[in-house]
Amino acid sequence: MNKPESRSDLTELRDLVREFVNERDWDKFHTPKNLATALSVEASELLEPFQWLVSGGKNEIDETKLTAIRHEMADVLVYLVRLADKMEVDLFQAVLEKMALNRAKYPADQVRGDSRKYSEYKDKNQ
Repeated sequence: MNKPESRSDLTELRDLVREFVNERDWDKFHTPKNLATALSVEASELLEPFQWLVSGGKNEIDETKLTAIRHEMADVLVYLVRLADKMEVDLFQAVLEKMALNRAKYPADQVRGDSRKYSEYKDKNQ
């Protein structure tokens, strides 16, 4: 018996977004530049519910703001998934690759509890 092809959540999201875009004939507008711009705009909109909060912690977020945050997060993810699709980037593999690079830049035994950028602590630890 053949096993069905394994599908990841990212693949399902990609296909869902593709279908949405195709139903509206929007692919012609989805150039990498336009998608990167839209992604940046949506990421900025994600900041709005946090504006003027003391710490921005969950305890300061009411249901209305939480809904807005959730929707903006979805917009950011949709544009990121769409951009990855257009650029033929496997997001899962890209994250694995970047995490390996980050592990090398930020060795846990050297940076635990330290939020500085790697270039700030590297000079002091060498």
